[in-house]
Amino acid sequence: MKVLVVISSSNANGLTAACGEAARQGVVDGKSPARVINLNEFNILRCAECDNGWGPCLTEHRCRLEDDFSQIQDMFEAAEGFVLVTPVYFGDASETFKAFFDRLRRCEATKKNGKKSIVANKPAVCIAAAGGSGHGVIHCLGEMERLVQRLSAEAFDYIPITQRTREYQIETIHDGLVAMCTPPPVEQTLPLSARRRSRSGRRSKRRIGRRRTPKDS
Repeated sequence: MKVLVVISSSNANGLTAACGEAARQGVVDGKSPARVINLNEFNILRCAECDNGWGPCLTEHRCRLEDDFSQIQDMFEAAEGFVLVTPVYFGDASETFKAFFDRLRRCEATKKNGKKSIVANKPAVCIAAAGGSGHGVIHCLGEMERLVQRLSAEAFDYIPITQRTREYQIETIHDGLVAMCTPPPVEQTLPLSARRRSRSGRRSKRRIGRRRTPKDS
């Protein structure tokens, strides 16, 4: 499973970056390739609400603004799973996170008539990292949940983390990504004829076990 790890923080040594690294290591330990990008390193403009509120995002599912948005959109299409990591500001995702996903939602959540979002049915782990007071992390995850649902992705987990919970939640992030990237065991089922023979054999053994032997005279 090719996993795209998306973080959105300008602090390379902060809690958000640590979460991104834990996720990356979890993907690798789950025997999958990981690609990590930081939205703050791209040129992402705020949605311009073109024309009367909608531009080509509504009918053509693309954005007309000329920046790095389409490049990242292609990365999402190529990925098979996602990790979305944002710092928490005022109980919400970072401004850069919102700038990108506001536009991705307009382009992908508007697809109809058999067209699917490029992230539809792909698993996603959402992580809200509150590095300051620790407040607002649950509200932020609630907003991320609505985003995932609107994009038709498959929610795998929502993980809150603060400075107080950092030590054990970093492990949770790592282990969660290992689990997401590890396929479930395949249940091996016998053909119908073999199952019938197996049940018949078990019944025969039970009858033999109940059979009484004649007593000596």
